[in-house]
Amino acid sequence: MNEVLIHPGLALIVGALLLPLLRGTPRSIAIVALPLVVLALVWQVPDGPAWQLRFLDYTITPLQGDKLSRLFATIFSLMAAGGGLFAMSQKSRLEVPAAFVYAGSAIGVSLAGDLVTVFVFWELMAVGSTLVLWSQGSEAAYRAAKRYLMIHLLGGVVLFAGVTGHIVNTGDVTFTRMALDSPAHWLILAGFLVNAGAPPLSAWLSDAYPEASWSGTVFLSAFTTKTAVYVLIRGFPGTELLIWVGLFMVFYGIIYALLENDLRRILAYSIINQVGFMIAGIGIGTEMALNGAAAHAFAHIIYKALLLMSAGSVVLMTGKRKCSELGGLFHTMPLTAVCGTIGALAISAFPLTSGFVSKSMVSQAALDGHLLWVWLLLTAASAGVFLHAGIKFPWFVFFQKDSGLRPAEPPVSMRWAMVIFSVLCIALGVWPEPLYALLPFTVNFVPYTGAHVVTQLQLLLFSGLAFFVMLPYLKRTLTITLDADWIWRILLPTLLHKVSIPLVKAWNMLVRAAYVLITESMALVLYQHRQEGRFARTWSTRSMALWVLVLLLGFLILYYV
Repeated sequence: MNEVLIHPGLALIVGALLLPLLRGTPRSIAIVALPLVVLALVWQVPDGPAWQLRFLDYTITPLQGDKLSRLFATIFSLMAAGGGLFAMSQKSRLEVPAAFVYAGSAIGVSLAGDLVTVFVFWELMAVGSTLVLWSQGSEAAYRAAKRYLMIHLLGGVVLFAGVTGHIVNTGDVTFTRMALDSPAHWLILAGFLVNAGAPPLSAWLSDAYPEASWSGTVFLSAFTTKTAVYVLIRGFPGTELLIWVGLFMVFYGIIYALLENDLRRILAYSIINQVGFMIAGIGIGTEMALNGAAAHAFAHIIYKALLLMSAGSVVLMTGKRKCSELGGLFHTMPLTAVCGTIGALAISAFPLTSGFVSKSMVSQAALDGHLLWVWLLLTAASAGVFLHAGIKFPWFVFFQKDSGLRPAEPPVSMRWAMVIFSVLCIALGVWPEPLYALLPFTVNFVPYTGAHVVTQLQLLLFSGLAFFVMLPYLKRTLTITLDADWIWRILLPTLLHKVSIPLVKAWNMLVRAAYVLITESMALVLYQHRQEGRFARTWSTRSMALWVLVLLLGFLILYYV
């Protein structure tokens, strides 16, 4: 085991635990500097195993590097720094340390060389993310945190069962590619897909993330689902089932985002939609598709964080989160509006933005693999993304009817975070070569061809025209969208309440009847032993002799028979 090399994930977790000891300027510096130090440590990890130890007769590899793990550890570190800068004015003393534990655990998963280490950091990630959600302090956040934790504990139990079965069957803990050839591998896949927001439990994401604080949602958007994308790339590339799981997520996210009125729930559904693109690419499984899934995860973390930063700024400065209550905010929040629009263009894969150079790789892989229907569906989904995130979010929040609200721009640290992430969105779109150099396979893809640019612009222009034609139908009202989370938020608690009341009444009646029976029996026994009772009377010698004879005869009969 290398004693010199520091584990980047553990360094961030330990630093997070020490962060509450700092105050004022030292704390502010540490919030940004700590993730950047961790980023430097990530790039010190060599290819191959760096830490190894023996545990229960197995070789555990807590630290292992290659291009794929380095890519995800890099973006997780950058996201921790940007999210920390955005959350610098957050009053909660718990949120940022919990978020850094969360981020450090995600880095730990991406650098793990064995399934045991993956599981340990996987569960620690659930703890950190739950604390981020719970730190909001509201009753809604507390209830959402409980539901969130229950879902992820369920996923953790399934994953643990799969890992245990894999180790028993193979005798090996190494985290490598797996085929769906055993129940254990199916369980591992199911455990990974829970964190990815895959059906039938997709609704946990849109149920929980919007209830976090204005800064907490930014952290939550970055790590859980993208860590799931990483482990799926590592463990199940080319699994055809994932193509259809990904396509389901793509259209599920689009439909619900178009119906939604809450601006952060719109973006939460958009996370499911975008992760669907990545999972579909993993299912295709070619080098181009896996590069596209990894690149899109990298780009998505940046532009989704930017979108949620702009949404969080609106929530903080207005106290409102419904699209129907907002509008015209560009008058007094121009910087936030511009940054939110850049994020919206990036998620829509507009040319010269990061989404254009990453998402198109997945579509091209489907075309190269002669998967015509997959390509058509992904193309249609790209138009849907522009409808719900590219136009709907900035239009209803910043540019539609004047709501009369005149909030100021958010604090300076929040503005700097948005500007930095906006620059990254454009820089990666204009100059994608540094991103392509980080990808696990050699990139043989040129995004800026005439045909590709023209096709994408035509698609976006058609989507924009469709949006404004259908605008009367897309105007939001104060409504609530019913999703599968209604089952565990409303239906199950209601059924439990309906069933529990008769059961409690029956139990109370049984307890009262038992109490009456025991009380009266004891009273009868006590009465019989009092002076006037049967057992306290004086009995004649003849009666006593007769009873002794009867008992003796009974004993003899039982003994000899």
